[in-house]
Amino acid sequence: MFRAGLYMRVSTNDQQTLAMQNRALREYAARRGWKITLQVREVNSGAAKREARERLLEAARRRQIDVVLVWRLDRWGRSVTDLLATLQELDHLGVGFVSLTEALDLTTAAGRAMAARLAVFAAFEREVLQERTRAGLTHARENGKRLGRPATAAAHAAEIRKLFRAGISKSEIARRVRIGRTSVRRILAPGKTR
Repeated sequence: MFRAGLYMRVSTNDQQTLAMQNRALREYAARRGWKITLQVREVNSGAAKREARERLLEAARRRQIDVVLVWRLDRWGRSVTDLLATLQELDHLGVGFVSLTEALDLTTAAGRAMAARLAVFAAFEREVLQERTRAGLTHARENGKRLGRPATAAAHAAEIRKLFRAGISKSEIARRVRIGRTSVRRILAPGKTR
């Protein structure tokens, strides 16, 4: 008998309720003859840290569950890449994964074939994001945009040296100029005359 871990999530503005997901997942587990040993729920946006999902993954790592059952793939993964990474980890642990709405069952050969297709889409998503990032950086450079962190501390170098010569502590200088103490120490280091 498989030990199932149920994962339910809704975002704060989501129309699907936890109760509806819970009922559907429990009915499916009962039809398959699986014993529900862990059930976690989350109410947060897709971008938020998913602590309940992490608890479920920890249970899988400790071999306390044999299969993860979710309502929809978008309830589980933040992106195709995140989805694939967690599915690969579960597969490596020998833990199955079932998404009820998409009829994706990685405990079957057909389901594992679908996971291989997801890997292709994850690679595609990564490449598209990299291309967009490179194009954006190139466009910014071509339009004279300075990239990287602003040189805030260096802009205050003369003021920092003046305050230090006046006998003010490095901590107080950092507070007044509103930069880090490490930046103050770096500017005042021997050999820094600029």
